[in-house]
Amino acid sequence: MIDDKNANNEIGFLQKIFLVFLSLFLVISLFFFRSGFKAATMLDQLAKNSLEPDIALSNGKPTVFEFYADWCEACKEMAPDIVEAEKVNSNKIDLVLLNVDNPRWFDLIDKYDVTGIPKLIFFDDKGQLRGFSLGVRKYSELDEIFNSLINNSELPSFTKLSNSSNLILKNNSKKLNNQTIRSKGPRDHS
Repeated sequence: MIDDKNANNEIGFLQKIFLVFLSLFLVISLFFFRSGFKAATMLDQLAKNSLEPDIALSNGKPTVFEFYADWCEACKEMAPDIVEAEKVNSNKIDLVLLNVDNPRWFDLIDKYDVTGIPKLIFFDDKGQLRGFSLGVRKYSELDEIFNSLINNSELPSFTKLSNSSNLILKNNSKKLNNQTIRSKGPRDHS
């Protein structure tokens, strides 16, 4: 009889340990999912409030295109900083969010050789291409970029200067050993 009580207590103890670990796992999972959904919501809200690309490029303000995707963890990581930078500079600069999964933007994805995200493309107040940045940028870097565009000064060194040979590739193709190789897009994972 005593052995049965110990077995029951031991099983009960193992069950309690299992439940504690399960609870911790669920709490951590909910925290990460909630943060991810919040960031995706931020991106969606910015995208809904952004101007059409052609309007933004012709309205006399510097413009930043951000190519992103809802599934992109780096885009979600950058979302709070881009929201804050846009909020601080909303009257001085236009931010246009372009979802790479939306077929409507495929021509711009090809035009600006978007092969990775998040990719930021920078334009001056006349709609002229100034440069680009690939990857996550923190608020301080975004603020520096936005101020450079607003003041029509040189972009920070961590951005890349644009020219027709390294940003916009004709027909989005490259010549290598007399073969044409098509660049992969941001949705290609092969």
